[in-house]
Amino acid sequence: MQVIDENGNSIPNESSKRVIAGILAIILGPLGIHKFILGYTQEGIIILVCTFILGVITCGIAAWAMGIITLIEGIIYLTKSDEEFVYMYQTNKKGWF
Repeated sequence: MQVIDENGNSIPNESSKRVIAGILAIILGPLGIHKFILGYTQEGIIILVCTFILGVITCGIAAWAMGIITLIEGIIYLTKSDEEFVYMYQTNKKGWF
C-alpha cells in the first residue's frame, strides 16, 4: 500500500522501520538506537547524553527517565498504523513523540 503526502507524491510503506524502531525503543530505548534507525541523529545523541552523562550526575534518575520516555515512544510507534507512522515520522520528520 502506498501513502500519498500533501503534495500528491507517493511515499513507500515503511512498516519494517515502524516495527524495528518500536521494538528497539522498548528494549534498548535509553541508547537511542531507534532514533538513529529513523534518521534522527540529533535526537539520538540527546538521548545518549541524557542517559549516560546526566545519568551519572543524577545518580541514575535521568537514565530511568529516558527509559520511561523511550518505552512510551516505542508503544506509540507500535500502536500507529503504517500510514500514520510514515506520515508523522518519515514525511514530516516529527522527532519526539
